[in-house]
Amino acid sequence: MGRGQFAGAAHMRSDAELLAAHVAGDRYAFEALVLRHHPQLRRLAYLTSSHLDDVDDVVQEALFKAHRTAATFRFDCAVSSWLHRIVVNTCLDRLRRARSRPAAAHYVDLVHVDHLHDPAGDPAPRVATAIMVERALLQLPVEQRAAVVAVDMQGYSIAETARLLGVAEGTIKSRCARARAKLARTLQYFDGDEPQPASAYRGADHP
Repeated sequence: MGRGQFAGAAHMRSDAELLAAHVAGDRYAFEALVLRHHPQLRRLAYLTSSHLDDVDDVVQEALFKAHRTAATFRFDCAVSSWLHRIVVNTCLDRLRRARSRPAAAHYVDLVHVDHLHDPAGDPAPRVATAIMVERALLQLPVEQRAAVVAVDMQGYSIAETARLLGVAEGTIKSRCARARAKLARTLQYFDGDEPQPASAYRGADHP
């Protein structure tokens, strides 16, 4: 099957089928898998990394690892979960190495929020909320941010997140609880009004 034919048929194949085809030698299968998941992987890297100008490098490094180790994947979880785990672990590895260096300033990338639409016709309130939420997330310690992003924004269970990050379930519960409390306080500070519920940031993110 040529590249054009494969591209046209890729949407009909599952993630597992694409990965298996890649392992079997199909040179276009991994590219199709990347195209399918790249926006979500970049979003995850953006929310988990502390150096926002490194996001694309993180995703590229993670995808290289996935490409190189695909044959070792046992299909004991969703392919998307496997890719997410590699991205998160790549972010954490980079952050651990960077802890001895001064932290870079954080800036909100408006590209990720400029398409939010308010049914009433005015997108400004939701855009402002998304900006506040992302500013709050980026102030969390990376371990807490990774946990709360996985559970409350990526939809993983506590058990799945524990496997994703390679820690105990109790550790994930603790990190999420601390992250939610800090988010509530930070969002109250940004908003200047009544405290927002700890789950307020969930709806501000987008797939």
